[in-house]
Amino acid sequence: MQAGAQSPSSPLAEPGQPPGRGTYRGMLLKLARRPDALIPQVLAGVIGRSWHARGLQALPLYGIDLVRTRRVLARHFPGSETLPALHAAVPEEHAEAIEMDDVVALLLENLTRRDEDNEVLAHAVASACLGSDHLWQDMQLASRRQLSELMGNHFTTLAARNAGDMKWKKFLYKQLCEREEIRVCKAPSCGVCTDYDVCFGPEEGAPAT
Repeated sequence: MQAGAQSPSSPLAEPGQPPGRGTYRGMLLKLARRPDALIPQVLAGVIGRSWHARGLQALPLYGIDLVRTRRVLARHFPGSETLPALHAAVPEEHAEAIEMDDVVALLLENLTRRDEDNEVLAHAVASACLGSDHLWQDMQLASRRQLSELMGNHFTTLAARNAGDMKWKKFLYKQLCEREEIRVCKAPSCGVCTDYDVCFGPEEGAPAT
């Protein structure tokens, strides 16, 4: 078999129809050293969603280059780093690049522990912020509770500032606005705002599959 080719029995093989949105996530978790741990679940969800949307040739995490991507894949999902298409990956251009840089910077500044896994985790959360669903859904997690656990464990100081349990995507962008001294909401406080439910209402929806 040619080097780098996928065997028919490989969990990354793609016979027949193109994979659905959750399939790449499932494939990665089959290869995971610790499939029940939260970091591999987050990475599998965000990377899998990116590959579904943009193809295997695209670097899946904003700001993470090819060398680092392959290293992280090898560490958490042994075998996935040999995907042939990934070898030809090129950086993706994002219209939201400046905004994304700000989200990444905010998350990196508030890391509870600074190491490569946690740095990559910050980039994964920021990448998921580009999605159109609730953040926990864009990360393909099972529930919002999982996301809150992640934020509390890995971005402790940032999570502590979300005392009112604001929706996480709203909260992150609110933090950026406050850093730039931009006041988007005209209400004197969240409690009297007519859009309270938009920012603090339940984040219901289907979990990751």
